Amino acid sequence: MHEEFWQARWARNEIGFHCSEVNPSLQKYWPALQLASASEVLVPLCGKSLDMPWLAVQGHAVLGVELAERAVQDFFAEQQLVAQVGTDGALRRYQAQGIAVLQGDFFAVTPAQTAGCTGYYDRAALIALPPEMRRRYVAQLQALLPSGCHGLLVTIDYPQEQKDGPPFAVSDAEVHELYGGGWKVELLEDTDVLADNAKFGAQAVTELRQRVYRLVRR
Repeated sequence: MHEEFWQARWARNEIGFHCSEVNPSLQKYWPALQLASASEVLVPLCGKSLDMPWLAVQGHAVLGVELAERAVQDFFAEQQLVAQVGTDGALRRYQAQGIAVLQGDFFAVTPAQTAGCTGYYDRAALIALPPEMRRRYVAQLQALLPSGCHGLLVTIDYPQEQKDGPPFAVSDAEVHELYGGGWKVELLEDTDVLADNAKFGAQAVTELRQRVYRLVRR
């Protein structure tokens, strides 16, 4: 799951992980975070997610981070936005109408770049990473986000031996292990979604659960 893997996926347009609509769990549970409308929200591994424009419509400043340049360029083109592009530390920064995306390695993002973020949204970042990278990812989040930051995390869980990731299975126990030290973790939803995901059923996956968490940085 290193840079070459994701760059190749975008180059071949193999982006079955991209959703063509705003995530329903984001719409349902985001208000529960009670963030001020002007809060800045960090969206790691954002791809060209339609969740970012939705967050912007709520009044938030949005800061995405995405490795693949094609994903970033496609996002702004598909949203019919002309981005201002410049260098920001070790990354490139694309920005237009309240949405900024840092293009490059998430682990190269610095606390100075996320200093204004009091919100965090993850639908496809944690589950995109293999086990050995997930702990490093959460440690980076804790370095980047301030105490009191509110986040919404969406995961999936299934018998990992039945299907290769990504997306990877992340159990409820692992979420609490990863985030429990630095975040208050609250489970908002635990739903069987196998019937709604034909791709998993076609690969003989026997169970698929989606879990949604509210996180508060300690």
